[in-house]
Amino acid sequence: MDRAEKSADAFRTISEVSEILDVPQHVLRFWEGKFAQIKPMKRGGNRRYYRPEDLALLQTITHLLYTDGYTIKGVQKLLRVNGVAATVNAFVAEQGDSSSAPVEAVEAAAEPQDSAAVSPPAEAEPTMQRERQPLADITNAADVIAELKSIRAVLTA
Repeated sequence: MDRAEKSADAFRTISEVSEILDVPQHVLRFWEGKFAQIKPMKRGGNRRYYRPEDLALLQTITHLLYTDGYTIKGVQKLLRVNGVAATVNAFVAEQGDSSSAPVEAVEAAAEPQDSAAVSPPAEAEPTMQRERQPLADITNAADVIAELKSIRAVLTA
């Protein structure tokens, strides 16, 4: 069966994911160390097999890093504060293509392990003094993305 004919529910090897995302394999391995949420299955010989929800998360991370200009720490914070499912859902909504990520699978896989892991820090210091909605009051990941884009536009202007 050709790779293009694989089912959306099929597991993917690291080389297939690398081709899909146009990201080198070593970058995917590096991201596993930086993002605890990326957990591909490993089989004999440490071969990685990515589930559809892993691919959806990797597509979101790739977009946030390479298109939206986030830093790794920025993406880590976004995933920690908003959760994996909300962040991936915001990405899917922004793309307007419901087939690009299996949202239901991400929601099922993104159940928080403990409440401390996904709650925002107790005292978040604002980095800019502006009349904007505080980050702690933003409940939707799409709103967070829009807010950060507007801040970036102000900083680059």
